[in-house]
Amino acid sequence: MAPPFLFLVLTFVGEMEWDSLVWPLGLVFFGLGVLVRVWAQMHLHYRLRIRKSLTTTGPYAFLRNPIYVANTTMLLGLTIMSELLWFLPIMLVWCIAVYSLVVRREEAHLSHKYGQPYRDYMRDVPRWLPRIGVHSRLRDTSTRARRFFWQSVLAELHCALWLIPLVGKEAFSRMHF
Repeated sequence: MAPPFLFLVLTFVGEMEWDSLVWPLGLVFFGLGVLVRVWAQMHLHYRLRIRKSLTTTGPYAFLRNPIYVANTTMLLGLTIMSELLWFLPIMLVWCIAVYSLVVRREEAHLSHKYGQPYRDYMRDVPRWLPRIGVHSRLRDTSTRARRFFWQSVLAELHCALWLIPLVGKEAFSRMHF
């Protein structure tokens, strides 16, 4: 995700100078993405030192790739905060292209690793957009998942680092333009 993000940080052409709108709106998108990442981490335990198993609970009950959807949401939020609103469709296409390639490889790997249970999961759970009205799939694992809340928050804290270059860009633009 570095090339489009670097573009956001280094480009000033075409900025929409509506700070009172773009920063709060961008932070909402960014924050929503971070929250989904934390929720996913509570169930997946990707960065935690815990034995991994096929995860089908939490956000994984609705989507096979909630972290990639969360990353896309965060990047759209960062794009909004960069004040380059015209870049939103480009960022969305970039994310779709990159994550589509990554997911195909991951799905092949997981299908090999978990076999038929994963193939059944692929058949039942959509890749990108949740089906409306499929809430019965959400399993009650809240007690177990809550045990990992603070560990998951700490594991995803690095997401806040994406804000630093944009804050620096905004400070720079106020000083020189």
